[in-house]
Amino acid sequence: MDDQAGAPELFLFLASTVHDMKNSIGVLSGTLEQLLSAAPPPTAAPADGEPAEPTPYNQMAHMLYQTRRLNDNLIQLLALYKEVGKPGYPFDPAPQQIGELVEQVASQARILLKSRGITLELDYAPELIWSFDEDLVIGVLVHAINNAIRYTRDRVRLAIRVDGEELELRVEDNGDGFPPAMLAAGAAPMEQSRVNFLTNSSGLGLYFSREVARMHKHRQRCGSIALSNGGALGGGCFVLRLP
Repeated sequence: MDDQAGAPELFLFLASTVHDMKNSIGVLSGTLEQLLSAAPPPTAAPADGEPAEPTPYNQMAHMLYQTRRLNDNLIQLLALYKEVGKPGYPFDPAPQQIGELVEQVASQARILLKSRGITLELDYAPELIWSFDEDLVIGVLVHAINNAIRYTRDRVRLAIRVDGEELELRVEDNGDGFPPAMLAAGAAPMEQSRVNFLTNSSGLGLYFSREVARMHKHRQRCGSIALSNGGALGGGCFVLRLP
């Protein structure tokens, strides 16, 4: 009885701690972005046959990637703690212009992509309007781009189009594609997912994305996500579909 009575206070304490951690990581990420934005990327190439030495710029770029990855996880944990998709959650779908959505997503990813020498290709109709929760969808797309950065060689593509009665939002890369275990995790329900300590993957990002997709409903249909290999760039493909 005492343990059960103390559980809500413990959860509240953990949520508060995660919130503080997210704020601190956000400050660190912002500082790294400012430093990378002000510093020119290294231009000197190593001699033939010699391994490239890590430069301060490259080390900061890697730190920014890791802080953005951690910040994504903390944001998703907070959203799930607040019971995404449950009554009382501030789910706020409204007509949004796709051009503005893409602008916000690209802006959040710009410094990280530039610091790692990755080109972001955009394919969308700016005037297209669709109804969705802007904050949640931006969170899903930014997480997908951050994940693509891990697998790509040098190109990431964000493509948005209407496919039948759904809005299809694709994040693709030109890497070797998702490993089989990740493809299986993308197709499996959350209760069948497992933490993979070899890849440092908890499945949290996929679970969060799946929950966000599920919240978007129209005429008895709800959104979905999918992972595949191929696409326009030949690598990994993350697909979010909204009715």
